[in-house]
Amino acid sequence: MIIFLDGRWISREEATVSVFDHGLLYGDGVFEGIRAYDGVVFRLKEHIDRLYQSAKAILLDIPYTQEEMHDLVLELLRKNNFGSAYVRLVVTRGVGDLGLDPFKCPRASVIIIAQELALFPADLYEKGIQVVTVSTRRNRSDVLAPAIKSLNYLNNIMAKIEARRAGAQEALMLNTEGYVAEGTGENVFLVRERSLLTPPAYIGALKGITRQAVIELATSLGFKVQEQPFTLHDVYTADEMFFTGTAAEIVPVVMVDGRTIGDGIPGAVTRELIQAFHHMVRQDGSRIESSVKQVS
Repeated sequence: MIIFLDGRWISREEATVSVFDHGLLYGDGVFEGIRAYDGVVFRLKEHIDRLYQSAKAILLDIPYTQEEMHDLVLELLRKNNFGSAYVRLVVTRGVGDLGLDPFKCPRASVIIIAQELALFPADLYEKGIQVVTVSTRRNRSDVLAPAIKSLNYLNNIMAKIEARRAGAQEALMLNTEGYVAEGTGENVFLVRERSLLTPPAYIGALKGITRQAVIELATSLGFKVQEQPFTLHDVYTADEMFFTGTAAEIVPVVMVDGRTIGDGIPGAVTRELIQAFHHMVRQDGSRIESSVKQVS
């Protein structure tokens, strides 16, 4: 496995960061999870755009242009001979001291890793997953903007712990007002007849790139899509439910808090969107074997 770390192409064993890196000490940094499918990196430009937006929001200066970062991702996949993979692009504040002051970190650190990944077992995409609502509430938008994909995921990890201890595959997180926000790393969609409902970003949900792709797909297929707050009652009485995310893709949810969703099997709308999504991801993005300049 070849990894990009601060201008070097190195092996997994060589890829180490300083114990004084603010990403390690304080979760001070941003990241993106990106997927490649059969030689196409799905919506790579959108992921790079969001990375730089997150960095700007926390006053983090990335030492590469967006075009250079785009090329670095493609080159990493070429060096590893990956046509399909999950890419993790990380930018930390860099090395400083043990203090909190980020201005003592002179240069950000950039890490790019790629490997094969399946978030859920394959059979769960056919059967659907079981979800529980957890007591860990999603961070409020006025405390930490959900649009920032920061390295501090402790809020999500605490929710994941609750779900696993309850015997469920995933958690459903509410915001402090009791509205449904998202999963531990996925956006949420409900289906009622031919209408889709998903929480708006201000509820505490990330504006996921897969989420946006599903909204576009659903609209093109004739479904009505609404972005509005909803509660657990809406979840329990939905015809269908599914999560979306870069790693998860589209995963059906068939039970929440012991309540069967719809017929207890992945619904027709969800299956139609999964099929359309699998076609989209192999068409919409940057080709790995392309004419971009190779990065030495």
